[in-house]
Amino acid sequence: MLTAPLDEDQAADLAKIFKALGDPVRLRLLSLIASRAGGEVCVCDLTPAFELSQPTISHHLKLLRQAGLIDCERRGTWVYYWVLTDTLDQLSTFLTTTHKAEATA
Repeated sequence: MLTAPLDEDQAADLAKIFKALGDPVRLRLLSLIASRAGGEVCVCDLTPAFELSQPTISHHLKLLRQAGLIDCERRGTWVYYWVLTDTLDQLSTFLTTTHKAEATA
C-alpha cells in the first residue's frame, strides 16, 4: 500500500511513463522488446513488425528511452534495445499498490 501520496517529482516521472505507454505503437514496441529471448532486440528486427517508416519507429523508441523504459547501444550500423526492468518494477509496484488500496477502500 502507498505510505504517502506521490510528490511532484514522482508524479511527473510516472506521468512521463504513462504518456509514453499511451500510444499503441510504443506499447507494442515495448512488448516486442520485453518478450525477446535474450533480453535485447535489434532495431532492424522491430521495423518490419510495423507499417511505419524507420524514422517513425526510431522516434517512438526515443520517447520510450526518454521515459526511462528502455535503453540502447549502437553496435556497428545497428542499434540494440532492451527493457529497463527497474522502471517496469516501479510501475508494477505503483499499479499493484494503487489497485490494492482501491480494493480495500
